[in-house]
Amino acid sequence: MTDSGVGQGSEKPFRRGRRDWLEARVGHLAAVLEEAGGRLYALLPTDLGDQGLVAAVTVARVAADEARARSVAETVDWLERLIPGGHRHDLAGAVRELRSGIVWSGEPALWSWNAEGWEELLLWWWTRRGQHAGGPEASAEWRMRWATELPDPGDFDFPEWAPRRHGGTLVTPGEFFAGEAEPLRLLARAVLTDPGTVAAVQDEVLLREEHLQGAGHLLWLAEQQARVEQLEAWLRRHRAAGTEATRAFLAELSAGVARYVSLVLDPVIDALSACERDLMDDSGHGARRFAADYLDAFLDVQPQPGEEAWHDDRLSADLERQARQRHARGETTWHGVLGSVPVWYHIVGSPQEKAAALAYSGRPSSSVLRVRTGTQLPGDGFDLFEGLWDEPEEWYPEPGIEIHYAPDSAFDLCALLAVAQLGRARLEFLTVRPDGTVRRLRALRAGVREGDAVAWRSWALASLALLAPEPDALAEPLARETDGGPDGRDTADAGTRTDAPPSSATGAPRPAATGLPAALLGKVKALLRKAEDPGATEEEARVFLEKATELMAKYGIEQAMLDDRSQPGRPVDRIVDLRPPYVKEVRWLLGRIAFEVRCRPVFPGGKNNGHRVHLFGFEADLQTADVLFASLRLQMLAGADRADRRHRPDGEDSRAYKRSWMLGFIREVTVRIRAAQQAARAAAERGADGPGGPGGEDAQGVRSVALVLADRTAVVEAHCAARYPKLGTARPTKTKGTGYWQGVADGRHADIGGHAFAVDVPNAQLAD
Repeated sequence: MTDSGVGQGSEKPFRRGRRDWLEARVGHLAAVLEEAGGRLYALLPTDLGDQGLVAAVTVARVAADEARARSVAETVDWLERLIPGGHRHDLAGAVRELRSGIVWSGEPALWSWNAEGWEELLLWWWTRRGQHAGGPEASAEWRMRWATELPDPGDFDFPEWAPRRHGGTLVTPGEFFAGEAEPLRLLARAVLTDPGTVAAVQDEVLLREEHLQGAGHLLWLAEQQARVEQLEAWLRRHRAAGTEATRAFLAELSAGVARYVSLVLDPVIDALSACERDLMDDSGHGARRFAADYLDAFLDVQPQPGEEAWHDDRLSADLERQARQRHARGETTWHGVLGSVPVWYHIVGSPQEKAAALAYSGRPSSSVLRVRTGTQLPGDGFDLFEGLWDEPEEWYPEPGIEIHYAPDSAFDLCALLAVAQLGRARLEFLTVRPDGTVRRLRALRAGVREGDAVAWRSWALASLALLAPEPDALAEPLARETDGGPDGRDTADAGTRTDAPPSSATGAPRPAATGLPAALLGKVKALLRKAEDPGATEEEARVFLEKATELMAKYGIEQAMLDDRSQPGRPVDRIVDLRPPYVKEVRWLLGRIAFEVRCRPVFPGGKNNGHRVHLFGFEADLQTADVLFASLRLQMLAGADRADRRHRPDGEDSRAYKRSWMLGFIREVTVRIRAAQQAARAAAERGADGPGGPGGEDAQGVRSVALVLADRTAVVEAHCAARYPKLGTARPTKTKGTGYWQGVADGRHADIGGHAFAVDVPNAQLAD
């Protein structure tokens, strides 16, 4: 990545990149509607142009309605206008189905703090792509069908042309300075092409890329911003040490940089849609990017309720039970998260309060709503001019509604971050009837002041940094809160719970295989203890591990063949509860090991399950996974500490380095396990070859090893699918540490260097 200082401008590549990005995003969002809201997708009209684009606009509008705290009935109202004959269908049920599946789609465009921007951008794209003729009458019809104002096709059409208003064009800093006087041109070129500058720009672009959702045109802008930052940093370093003449010359370069920003970059960014500007802000270094990272990790483990949570006319059973319990304890106010929307719940306790609740407009008002964070925030003190230009405060019975967020609760801090990102919360007023039942009096959106949102975001991020220094470590404190804190057990142990499968309908079920024989298990454990011994050399540890894996792989195949020739066995399943440290990495390790030994791992979704893996397989294979995991977990944690001491670069975060090292280690050890399994299978095939050949049956009808293992895998997958009928793919694990290849090297004892990786583990699945 270099900036040579020559070129013909970047308008066409920018425009092409923007178009390609929008087309790709439309496809992704349409797929979300098809998967998460299949009933609504099937009802979409065919007279509005490209079906995929209509689907993308529809799902964005439904998500935006949820972010605005609109009821399902309000969403149904505009859907009935959009869909001819829509009133004849259960649109309310279709909307509830979609709302309950939005977060599980993993699509950040549909999260509450992003949805309204995407709604506007996609409506503009539909208008621009549709080019519906017919004059004002036709435009009025389309506005009626979508039940909203449509952006003008020219609103965001050509942001790349914005510099033309100042007589310029869209260029890089190098191209901009090519038109300056020679001293400035040469100096700017020297700074921009310096290897250190190029590397720093590349690092910044890599960090921002994952937040830009594949937007090539925004990545181009981010690259130019990074170059500007490097120019400014170079100027700051050299301005103080130079002579007066040097400082004057550097001031000219600084003025040139400012001209480039004001004449090129700022006009283009200002001409983008609000959605694109938000993506740029969220990708930049600072509080917004950190908040987006934490919320991404938070939603990854946050439980999502079913369709019943989105009924307008009644509360879900879970919410009603929670409200009754809190009311019995004398509590009236609490908070939560529904989908990606932060929610404040308040039980109304008097006729006066009921009247005030029905009259409340939702505007920020300290007489109605006060957020308590457990610490003094900037701006919480007395301000002489506070409220001088505000609208009159709305009346509410004292002491108003107070929402408390604990500074030592990861859930509370993430929920407060969601409020800050969205700029409001859904406020639900509840009433308790004489018979003890609870009903919803009213739901509305309650706004917050921009200054409060900034202060809350800053405080929540500072507090989260103490609980989870990295967003990917968030699952651990959330799991501890769910479990009620440490339970006194050794955190290195993993507790298990076995869920027995149902009995056969015909006669007594055949007992499941008991797993590895005691003699073999003792031999395997002895080998693994030698591999774990700190006194063992790396080569000795490798040999011990491979021998143990070979023995278990051979036994697993032999057991499979015996079962096939006698009475077929049946798969079982068990849930493994993992404990800190590094729960997420340990979970990946267990999932990969289990897959390689013919088991199927599932990562159950939800706040309560971030530390769990549900394993499906035959007993012998599950025990093989257990034994290997117990040993490799210890080796991985010890190896990460050792690599951190020996190889971590100065200045790099220790936790980030260890996490990246572990991902490299996991990759390499699972490659070895796979190789051992393949070798055992090949040896068994050679020993079993007969007239039927290695792929079929012999003369006595004995099936090949390949067929037996394939059938057992199919049985395990069917058992897993019966328990989890809707499975998604686990998200890639991302790391910015530089230890990945050192982990690979320590895993296979070879010297390989590397950078930062996003490691995808396609074999693990997420349960809905």
